[in-house]
Amino acid sequence: MAQAAAQYEPVPVNLGQVYDVILHEGLTTYKTKYSNASLPKRVEAAKIDARSKKGAIFVVRSKADFQSTGVKGYIVTSKETLLEDAPGLTHFTPNVYRQYGYADEARRMVRGFEERNLLQINTFVVDIDTKKHTVQEIVLACMDHSIGLPTLIVASDRGYQVYFALQQPLFISSKNDFRGLAVAKRISDNLKRSLKDVDADLFCNDFGFFRLPKTSNIVFAQLNHTYSMAEFINWSTRCDDSIERPLFVVPTKLSKTSVIDSEWFQALTQAVDVKGQKGQIGRNNTIFTLALVCFSEGWEKSRTFDFLDEYNARLRYPLQGAALQSILNSAYSGKYKGASKEYIEALLEIHVPNGQAIRVNTGRHVWYKFKKDREDRTRSHYDEWEEDIITYITAENNPSEPFIWRTQKEICEAVGIPQSTLNQVLKSSTKLLKTVTGKGRNAKTGWTTVHLFMQHALQQLQTTKAKYRKQLIQMLHEWTEELEQLGGYEKLMASLNQLIFHSIDRLRIDKSFVESG
Repeated sequence: MAQAAAQYEPVPVNLGQVYDVILHEGLTTYKTKYSNASLPKRVEAAKIDARSKKGAIFVVRSKADFQSTGVKGYIVTSKETLLEDAPGLTHFTPNVYRQYGYADEARRMVRGFEERNLLQINTFVVDIDTKKHTVQEIVLACMDHSIGLPTLIVASDRGYQVYFALQQPLFISSKNDFRGLAVAKRISDNLKRSLKDVDADLFCNDFGFFRLPKTSNIVFAQLNHTYSMAEFINWSTRCDDSIERPLFVVPTKLSKTSVIDSEWFQALTQAVDVKGQKGQIGRNNTIFTLALVCFSEGWEKSRTFDFLDEYNARLRYPLQGAALQSILNSAYSGKYKGASKEYIEALLEIHVPNGQAIRVNTGRHVWYKFKKDREDRTRSHYDEWEEDIITYITAENNPSEPFIWRTQKEICEAVGIPQSTLNQVLKSSTKLLKTVTGKGRNAKTGWTTVHLFMQHALQQLQTTKAKYRKQLIQMLHEWTEELEQLGGYEKLMASLNQLIFHSIDRLRIDKSFVESG
């Protein structure tokens, strides 16, 4: 597909409201020192801020500030600071961190942006690293294949970033081995998978740095369209059902077979043309995966470094020593239980010839717990009923109009849904539309989806433009024939000149009249 035009039209928004929706109460409202707000406003805001624990976000001034040795940026703890500094910033962390600081005495390199250091998750962000899809196509993909309308779409240099904001933040705790973080990561993964048709980056950091929303780059905004954590979990669970992915994975004993002797591990160590690019995992992920395996095998850190150093030296595009040490330290930090099977399979497919045929075994036996089949449940989820109704409407839809006309009873019988449940689904749905025309016996009820309605509207617009263009061409053709009969081109030009001079004289008269009062 050819690249779409890189131009986009920003939508008018209030940045203060945007940051309120994204950040919730994670930062203080005003600066503790040198605030420009009046004293009464600061006193009132301080009372509200005291109700919840505050954290910080990290910001950078340029994409070049993301360096192999760390991130060059600074820490922001108030919304007032973010609003003031926004024009000079490029990226930020929309999710709030618990602990934060600087890694050097000059206070240039920030530290603390690790997933387990998250205080609260405010939003999920999906990165689309191409502009070959329009904003309208991305919105339709969100409604058609994902959870629904996004809260915000921000344009970047090479693509877009799609925000799905939470109604209330998800607070991260170390209880139950960071179970909340694991759930959030699964939701983030399913959101990225759901938008693969518009080239979502499946390997983008779930809760890292993203483009800072500004008045110049926000191309879609529905700030009142946010989601509860329950909605995200229900939707994500259904996504897992469709690909038979387990709800819970409970590690048990390790396999006695060494993973280092496995076919996939040896195949990765022989892959030397590994670099990677945006939207594709590469050498950093490969080296990190190998390091995790060595760690789980009980290797000493020095032994693993020597092994990775030899592998890095064989690469066509090797990493610098500092970057290699940083990856090793991360793998041996104790924060990771083992290599991800999905990442390994992706690495093999991208960087190893016929790698997709290699069986991956990470050496860890697991138990799986799946949801019951739908027919075995005592009550279907509302979002599943919603999908059934959407499927029925789409199948019955006539391209000539967006609505199908059915009574509530006919819809209930066709889908097999109780009428009380149908009312609840309609009340909470963001994807279904219902209209009633007429009164009494003549009343008719129309049913459609937001996606079908927008498709119909766009088609009508295109049809209208085509008709107008055809009529205009026909009028010009008839006008040309008539002019030829009247005397041809010279008479046309003479008439146009006369019309122009008459218009100029008229403008002069109007101007003198206005000036004279």
